[in-house]
Formats: sequence, C-alpha cells, structure tokens
Amino acid sequence: MSSGGSGTLLMRVLRQQRHKQLRRSVSSWSSSWPMQRALAAMTWDAAAAAAAGAESVSSPSALRAVPDERLREASQFRVGSTLPREFEFDTSAQPFELVQPDLQRMADSVRHSVSLGADHPVLNAAASYFFAKQGKRMRPTMVLLLAHAAAAPGSPATGIMDSGAAPHSDASQMRQCSEATGAEHRDSALFARQLKLAEITEMIHVASVLHDDVIDVADTRRGAASANVAFGNQLAVLAGDFLLARASMALARLRDCDVVETLSSVIEHLVCGEVLQMHHAAQQSEQASADALMQAYLSKTYFKTASLMAHSCKASIMLLDEQGSNRFPKLREAAYLYGEKLGMAFQLVDDALDFASSSTVFGKPSAGADLRAGLTTAPVLFAMERAPFIRQAMQRKYRGEGDVNAAFDAVLQFDGVPKTMQLAHAYATDAVVALCEAFPPSEYRSGLVNLANHVLQRSH
Repeated sequence: MSSGGSGTLLMRVLRQQRHKQLRRSVSSWSSSWPMQRALAAMTWDAAAAAAAGAESVSSPSALRAVPDERLREASQFRVGSTLPREFEFDTSAQPFELVQPDLQRMADSVRHSVSLGADHPVLNAAASYFFAKQGKRMRPTMVLLLAHAAAAPGSPATGIMDSGAAPHSDASQMRQCSEATGAEHRDSALFARQLKLAEITEMIHVASVLHDDVIDVADTRRGAASANVAFGNQLAVLAGDFLLARASMALARLRDCDVVETLSSVIEHLVCGEVLQMHHAAQQSEQASADALMQAYLSKTYFKTASLMAHSCKASIMLLDEQGSNRFPKLREAAYLYGEKLGMAFQLVDDALDFASSSTVFGKPSAGADLRAGLTTAPVLFAMERAPFIRQAMQRKYRGEGDVNAAFDAVLQFDGVPKTMQLAHAYATDAVVALCEAFPPSEYRSGLVNLANHVLQRSH
C-alpha cells in the first residue's frame, strides 16, 4: 500500500491543508496584516512537528494498555496562544451569552414555524422533538455573532471604515461599544432577516439529524431517545422532510436569490456526504492509500458538517448586500472560511471524543459508538498507519469478533485522539485567522474566537 508521500499521515495532511489555505488566501490577505502567511505556515508546521511516529504492530495481540491520562492530553489545545498581537481578543467574551437574547427570539420563532396545530399532533411532536431539548445551538450562534461583528464600528459594512477612529482594543471599551451598536442593530430590518437565517440554519441541521439517526440506527441523541426510537423510522423521516420544507419556505421569504442558492447547495451537500459515508467501505480496498482514505473522510466531513456552517456564515454577510451585488467580498470570504474551518474542527473533535467520552457527558452511546456503527473516522485512520491490521477490520465494518476492541485499543496506543486534535487545532486556527484578518476588533469578534476555543476544549 502506498503511503502517498514522506512523513506521517498527520504531517502530510497538515501540509496539504496548509498549502490549500495559502493558495486560497494569498490574493485576499491585506498587506496591513504581514504576519498572516507566516502564522498559517507556523501553525500547520508546529502541529506537524508534534506528530511523533511509533513502531507498527501487525496484530491486535501486540497492543499494550494505555493509561487514562493519555486521553486528557487531547483537551490541551487553544487557539489564542498562536495568534499575533494584532489579533488580541477579550477572553471573557462568552459567545453563547452574547447572543442569548437572539437565540431566545429564534427559539420562539422556531416553535411557531414547526407548529402544525391540532390537526397533526404526532407529526407536530416529532418535528418539535429536538427543539425542546436545549443544546448549544452552535450553528445559529455562529450566524448571529457574525451578523453583529459585521455591524461593529470599523467594519466595511458600517460605512465608517475610514473615520480615523482607533480600534477599540480594550475589553471594556469593546464591550461598551458592542452594547451600543448591538442594541441598534437588533432593531433593524436587516437583523430580522439574519435572525430568520439563523432559524433556517437550525431547522436544516435538525432535519439532517433526524435523517441521520434513521440511517445510522441510532438510539440516543442529546442524552435522550432519538426521534426514530421515540416515534419510529417513518415518522422521523417525515418530520425531517417537514422541517426541510418549512426551512425552504422561510428561505424563499428572504427574497434573496443568491442566499436561496447558497443555502440550497447545503441540502445537496448533506445528501452527498451521507452517500459518501454509506459507501466509504468501497474505497477501503487494499489498494487505497492512507492519504486517499483520509481525503475521502475529510470530503465527507465537509459535506455533512462544515458546508452548512460555511454557507450559513457566508449568507449572513450576503444579506448585507442588495440582491445581486457583492460590496463586501472580503467579509463574505472570511465568513465562509471561518464556518468551513471551524466546521471541520468541530467534527474532528466530535470524532475524537467518541474515543474519550462516555454517554453521561456526551449524550450519545458509550465510547466507540462510531466503530460499532461501522464508521471509520480520523482517529482510526491515524492509528491504522501503525496498526495495519485495522484495514481488514475496516473492510468488515468492524463486524468480526474483537474488531471493535482491537481498533479502539489501537487508537489509544498510537495517539489517534491527540493527532486528530492537532488537526482540529490547525483548522480552528485557520478559522480565526480568516476572521480576524477581515473583521475589526469587537466583543462579537472576540466571541467568535472564544467559540473556536469552545469547540477545541469541549468535553461533550
């Protein structure tokens, strides 16, 4: 089997992603931020250098026990320490608290949007099932924070970019300024549309969750019975379809063809990602290189997770423009990159936590659920580099005797979790770099940076 190049798999992935980022960003990065290119290179190279090799084992019997302390190393990642001084941010800015009033308005609107009245009580209950369970609401939080960040003084969208005023770098000044501009922005017609976009994003996400749980035969979600268990497969699928229909109606009412096209592509991507995941085993032949398997995994991750975040963030900025115009291309690109990169980091952390979390904190079945579902994720692919016997188990979708335990132990022994976290850290740092390069300092920008750290440091 060809390794696809020199160095470890993690090093090759990091280098490839860094080069993609540099090629995409070199034309848009401003000369006023000379540290950007050096920072991107430093971040990826530092993570790559940390990827230490290990001796390979040819069979599960050669695996050794790994102390629990090794798993805790995965939480020691933070974006702020790798940022230049120009990108200083208020570490006390709490992303979810900053938009809590907006999220409450959105929740009230969602309940109204998915209500079918007394004529369809069962479908109404199924469609509303997960909205009654208070999750973090990561996706609408990203959309709303970006909406406020774009309205902050110093943003190109405010029209006062060249006023000569110094940026508010002091945390208290940023907080006072954000409170003043935030109150005015919240009352605007523009923000009402951005709030509706956040609602649409959450409805699309929940619809995809309902469908995924049916396909994956999941039995829990957010610490409770999944909708397919609570209502049956058919009703869960119909509830997901209903939410997509309601999301499409709300999207059409925004009356912005560009935004409609952008969000519609997400639904296509969700389907493509699910198909990629279902047929991933076809790519897991003896001839497929580790690099090819990893790229297939990253493509699936983009389609299933990162695309919704990326395009929703971009659409939040698109609503600033008159239909058909593109007055703020730099903000659009930065918002898209922030959503894309943080979405990739989010799923990588999610997959790492499957090997380091229990159902009591993660709201999902106990550790190793992905393996038991026949899914191959980044921690397994990194471990397979040193434990080639995993490939046969992977082709069997881990249905052979001892397959799940052997793969799980190999992930722990060969640092599949820390390597996955290193890759997630690199993606999250790229997200923050893209954000800080385009958006001026504000409490909401600080909230977006802290949101990236929340993604990296979460334990569930």
